Amino acid sequence: MKKKLLSAVLSAAMLATMLTGCGGDDSSQTQAPAADTKTENNAETKADDTKTDEAQADDTQADASAASGSGKVYYLNFKPEQAGDWEELAAKYTAETGVEVVVQTAASGTYESTLKSEMAKSEAPTLFQVNGPVGLATWKDYCYDLSGSEVYGQLKSDDFALKDGDEVKGIAYVVETYGIIYNADILNDYFTKDYAVVKSVEEINSFDNLKAVADSIQENADDLGVKGAFTSAGMDSSSDWRFKTHLANLPIYYEYQADGIGSTDAIKGTYLENYKNIWDLYITDSVCAPSLLSSKTGEDATADFALGDAVFYQNGTWAYTDLSGNGMADESLGMLPIYIGVEGEENQGLCTGSENYWCVNKNASEEDIQATLDFMNWCVTSHDGCDSLSYTMGFVCPFEAFDDYPAANPLVNIANDYVSSGKKSVAWTFTTMPSEEWKNGVGSALLEYAQGTGEWSAVETAFVDGWASEFAASNN
Repeated sequence: MKKKLLSAVLSAAMLATMLTGCGGDDSSQTQAPAADTKTENNAETKADDTKTDEAQADDTQADASAASGSGKVYYLNFKPEQAGDWEELAAKYTAETGVEVVVQTAASGTYESTLKSEMAKSEAPTLFQVNGPVGLATWKDYCYDLSGSEVYGQLKSDDFALKDGDEVKGIAYVVETYGIIYNADILNDYFTKDYAVVKSVEEINSFDNLKAVADSIQENADDLGVKGAFTSAGMDSSSDWRFKTHLANLPIYYEYQADGIGSTDAIKGTYLENYKNIWDLYITDSVCAPSLLSSKTGEDATADFALGDAVFYQNGTWAYTDLSGNGMADESLGMLPIYIGVEGEENQGLCTGSENYWCVNKNASEEDIQATLDFMNWCVTSHDGCDSLSYTMGFVCPFEAFDDYPAANPLVNIANDYVSSGKKSVAWTFTTMPSEEWKNGVGSALLEYAQGTGEWSAVETAFVDGWASEFAASNN
């Protein structure tokens, strides 16, 4: 049954991929440095039938070097929360094979700029990430064709392959889900109170009900032993992506649904009033005053939730490691969809998709490319690799071997339950956002509004006008 549910989540993610049609968070349309054509030119030279004996000898030596495993791997990791896990896994691989694997992790919100900087160096990453087709448009000239690789052969479906024509430029290695995580212990205690507006979590199936419960918790915070209904909505770079990207996904998704599209060069902002309503709820029924949000971090929000100061926490399946590491038991965790007051949302599920596609730098040496391909394949076929990705990192991975590694992450199992009960997963349409600059503009306007130094109209301007201008600038 677990395998069937996992397959259902993966199927939902495939649908999300097909619906979005583009790619997004922090891997948007920043211009890549000019591609190094050295590798391609070398390949053409080697293909020349008129090579000299000396050149042929060089080729033989290079092939022997590659076969001996003399290459190395440099992985630029996108996910700060798994930095230590990747370093530990890399060390295991090096101990087992003798191949050097270096893992560098970009700071939260800086992946695109870090990637651009690292790619300009002589020792560039051999393994990096893009977020989908939009990110691929920037970096495709750097991407090795993975179509003949072993790791590509491990994929359960081509829907998790990022293609450019017939070439496979990227492979999704993790499928993730986010929503509103809740503290089941506190919420169950709330249901027993005379002032409770609902008596079960199943009744929280709309924005109106979510707001009624949050308002009630906020009013009775002292009795419940909490500081607020929601964790702090921090707007520094370690936290603001939850709102300028993940929360902003909802009005974009519902506009696309209404208009029957998968992307656009000019968002209309049809559901921006709904966006305002959920944002207002986050910043008013909260553990802290809105004026403090500029200094609040992702770690603050995790602490708010793990310490029992808040009942609700917008985040995803990837947060499990931090929450369990802070002492939260599996049975204390639940997850609700992010309701924003749209008709029919009682049938809405969680937000499911991927923005994590592995790409191999085709400008690396042949030895380093092979070493990188071998490392990738080991990660998704070996016991150590599968165990780490499934249980240590808490990922759902779309590769064949992972059928034998059912998710230990309870948030993943909750996501499976939503799918199996017939709820409609929300696609990751934030991958169609036109640029990182657009997100920053929306984030700044959200913060100004929250602090009382700006109007909501500025958020609407950043959302709608900013989308049109950034899309035009990125597609010149």
